[in-house]
Amino acid sequence: MRAALVVLMIITPSVMLPLGNADGAQFVAFIALIAAIFTIVEYSASSPSLVEFRSAPPFNRLRFGALLLTVATLAIIFRENTQASTITMFFQAIGERIGASIDFPYSPIRLLLLALPEGVAPETLDRIRTAAGLSYLISLSSLAIFVVLLRLRGWPRNTGAFNVWVNLPTFDPTAGGDVVDRLNRDSQINLILGFLLPFMVPAIVKMSWSLIGPFSLDNPQTLIWAVTAWAFLPASLLMRGVALNRVAQMIYVQRKRAYAKAAADGMLPV
Repeated sequence: MRAALVVLMIITPSVMLPLGNADGAQFVAFIALIAAIFTIVEYSASSPSLVEFRSAPPFNRLRFGALLLTVATLAIIFRENTQASTITMFFQAIGERIGASIDFPYSPIRLLLLALPEGVAPETLDRIRTAAGLSYLISLSSLAIFVVLLRLRGWPRNTGAFNVWVNLPTFDPTAGGDVVDRLNRDSQINLILGFLLPFMVPAIVKMSWSLIGPFSLDNPQTLIWAVTAWAFLPASLLMRGVALNRVAQMIYVQRKRAYAKAAADGMLPV
């Protein structure tokens, strides 16, 4: 089921929008197949590999849900006017209002629009502003939902025993230094990057365009994935930072209880 949902997410833009050539369809199918195999291997293997918080839902489910919803809604609003429906106009209206409300000087959307090459048609700018506003809303909503679940349901305690080795396969507790301090440091790094990334990406893109040249803005699928990455990656880093901070708090509390119990049993000096 997970692999099927990943394939659905990847092929959604190509299904809803024209590809233009057969090579594009083959490339999308190849990427979807690789992603499906990776998902099956990651979630069926007993030993961890790369996917974090594999056994601590709904962390990955929220992130994937936000990614799928972003791709699907952007594919809807990028459809041609001749194919527009009521739901298309609904999402376009929401995106236009959000994009216009947060399109102020030095905002992430304003910086994204300024990073576009010169000579872009006003219709394209409006569509990119709409897509950016809608994707930003979805990403921030997923982050807010995760914080609410963390507070109300005590994530990840409601998922049972939390195994650091399974849920944090890229984190080595024996690498040196206090585990709690390292988790808090990684959490702060993720939070800082998640906050700064929407402002840094447009500058990086503009610098890269001066070296390799801008990509074509005529392909709506390229715009969909670019705007999705621009909105999803910062929210994902912020969610990871909050999750790592939560894990550090759990380890600290558990360690404190163990020390108190050992002191009460006379195993440690009071």
